[in-house]
Amino acid sequence: MAEHPSNAKKSQLDKFKEAARELECDDDEKRFADRLGKLTKPLPTGDKMKD
Repeated sequence: MAEHPSNAKKSQLDKFKEAARELECDDDEKRFADRLGKLTKPLPTGDKMKD
């Protein structure tokens, strides 16, 4: 898969910073958790996590 032209020469750190800005991240833990919740699925609980 080809990279998007604007991301072709950016470092991983630059990509991370850009994504953080787009998500309007800041140091507020509650706000971070709220935004993170929009990006991730909750972990399974109980017996589902046991192998």
